[in-house]
Amino acid sequence: MESVEQGLKAQRSQKAEAPDPRVQGRRRLVALLSLLGATLFWAGNYVVGAGAVQSIDPLSLVFLRWAIALVPLLLIAQLVERPCWREVAAAWPWLLALSVCGLLGYNLLLYFALEHTDAFNASLINAFNPALITLAASLFLRERLTPLAVAGVVMALAGVLIVISGGNIGRLASAGFGTGEMLMVGAVLVWTAYTVIGRLAPKIPPITATAVQAALAVALLAPVRFATGGLALPATGSTAASLLFIAIFPSVLSYVLWNRALTVLPAGGAGVFLNLITVFTAVLTILTGHVHTAAQFVGGAIVIGGVIVTNAPAFRRQRRSRQLPGQKDAH
Repeated sequence: MESVEQGLKAQRSQKAEAPDPRVQGRRRLVALLSLLGATLFWAGNYVVGAGAVQSIDPLSLVFLRWAIALVPLLLIAQLVERPCWREVAAAWPWLLALSVCGLLGYNLLLYFALEHTDAFNASLINAFNPALITLAASLFLRERLTPLAVAGVVMALAGVLIVISGGNIGRLASAGFGTGEMLMVGAVLVWTAYTVIGRLAPKIPPITATAVQAALAVALLAPVRFATGGLALPATGSTAASLLFIAIFPSVLSYVLWNRALTVLPAGGAGVFLNLITVFTAVLTILTGHVHTAAQFVGGAIVIGGVIVTNAPAFRRQRRSRQLPGQKDAH
């Protein structure tokens, strides 16, 4: 009898501990909405940033962006992640390198690029990033690169060349690359370096790491900005509103929403949503009256297709890893 009672108690406890499918469904829905919000705000950075650089120089824009975002990032990091600041301080060389490559290098090149090319073009070139990261990971992190992944990288690169050349790749041989496109390619390369360094760096809570990188970016950029003519402040209400949007939505809320989603969804699955940055940028620019070319849409579709092909092996591995536990349970 005692063994039967213990068995019944064990069954009841297992039922109590079993996750409620409705709760799981709600958590997954919230995670998906969080990813949509994060990518929408990052797309907004392209569109709003393209307007902001017409009034604020890129150096001032990057400085003001992270100076405004710094306080909320630090508060959220402390309240949500409660990091061990001694461990964070010990990782300062890694965080400095990440700040220089990501928060400074990428954003400066992006905003300088937006002075010479439109937001949609910039986002299309940026869509090549995941494929380039896969290639860099194989070179520097010894990650396996399959023939399918190589084909995806080549496909994505072809799409980028179509976008840059306006559909006439032969023109690049005579006319070369445009200034904005070259700056955007530089931004992609810098972000790839940021990603590789991030994978090698000590594990720091993500919002905490972003907050510290923002503090380092402000500290590094302040003397440069003031030594080269001083800070350019918003001259109109619309410019001030653009600055506040950039400082709050893509700089703070996108990181919070993205990392919230990663507590529910696998990183590889969430990474697919980064392709929506280009889609959202296209929608936002069309809504604001911009006209896009067929080369942009065709090249963009090829880039995104190449990224999906590049990451297909990783998606299959993740799907198998999720299925294996279920298969064991079924038997």
